[in-house]
Amino acid sequence: MNFTLEKSKVAKKSSIQITGSKSESNRLLLLQALYPEIQLNNVSNSDDSNLMIKALASSEEVVDIHHAGTAMRFLTAYFSIQEGRETVLTGSKRMKERPIKILVKALQTLGAEISYIENEGFPPIKIKGKKLLKHKVSLNANVSSQYISALLLIASKLENGLELTLEGEITSVPYIKMTLALLDAIGVTSLFEGQVISVKPNTKKATVKSLTVESDWSSASYYYSIVALSDIGTEIRLSSYKSNSLQGDSVLAKIYKHFGVSTVFQEDTVVLSKTESNEIALKLDLRSAPDIAQTIAVTCFALGMSCDLTGLHTLKIKETDRLVALKTEIKKLGGNIEITDESLHLKPSNTIKDYVSIGTYHDHRMAMAFAPLALRVPIVIEEAMVVSKSYPTFWDDLESIGFQINK
Repeated sequence: MNFTLEKSKVAKKSSIQITGSKSESNRLLLLQALYPEIQLNNVSNSDDSNLMIKALASSEEVVDIHHAGTAMRFLTAYFSIQEGRETVLTGSKRMKERPIKILVKALQTLGAEISYIENEGFPPIKIKGKKLLKHKVSLNANVSSQYISALLLIASKLENGLELTLEGEITSVPYIKMTLALLDAIGVTSLFEGQVISVKPNTKKATVKSLTVESDWSSASYYYSIVALSDIGTEIRLSSYKSNSLQGDSVLAKIYKHFGVSTVFQEDTVVLSKTESNEIALKLDLRSAPDIAQTIAVTCFALGMSCDLTGLHTLKIKETDRLVALKTEIKKLGGNIEITDESLHLKPSNTIKDYVSIGTYHDHRMAMAFAPLALRVPIVIEEAMVVSKSYPTFWDDLESIGFQINK
């Protein structure tokens, strides 16, 4: 279903409640499966987290996680240690094109029994759960942090724990630190020193009974973009957020100062306000927060700014090749943009074509990143309900602050 977003203007002051972080929720859901005494609050209502919940509760041999990349990686590790259980882990057509070999090879090094059903290196995979006795493994440090986190999440349930050596320059450090902080929160001992991460085995119960998931900073990025494109004095309040967030995307507060957006924390609420901005060019290395690249690129385009974004190599293996998708759609709108395998380069542009139909490529972030453009021109978002992957109430929330949407 395509949605037409007419040219809109948001309310001067508004509030939005955003549910729990998908990244935190999926990590904690897996830890809850390993430590059932944990109670979770404010869990993400995203498709990905609902698929994770369903998969962890399933006793079926075939587990289909559709488009949920995080679930594919985390569950590959989880089912590897379910002794005596045989599981076929599969997904959508796009999921079958997303590589899993690096994680599978690491788990096999630890003793896991995993085989490919269709294409070598890609889902679907067959996993025979067993006790993993080996505890040392190495990975290239620039791989997706989800491979690293998948290993860390099951590490405390391995007979001898885990010693994970990262080779080369480490990327996505915030996501690794998030995983280790959540392990620490439930009483699992870990150490991240230099290139080596160690996790001690743990046979005890979790040290906490209840954990509350912080709201999702990636979802907040679209409101940062909206405020950046709004009049001075526009204010949007978002809850529930922490100033000492575990999420790498919380760097938004620093980045969006370039666009004249101030961030103030009031208890569990973050207040975004539009102030003056004279920026005309932006250069950022986003290797620690690649998921907000689409939002930032569209914000720059809408404001007629140039931007050079680097550290984006992981975007090529997401729901779609996000760099190619961004180039295609921004060019349709009249933008001047070039990409490499790990960077994006946008030149300033004074015109935005109206009623352009934006392809979303089964990618929730494409739909949400381009939506704020409706504050400049009318725009069409194709397959708009793809947003349910991470933020099912997105369009309702936009309407509540003033967006005019023909569904």
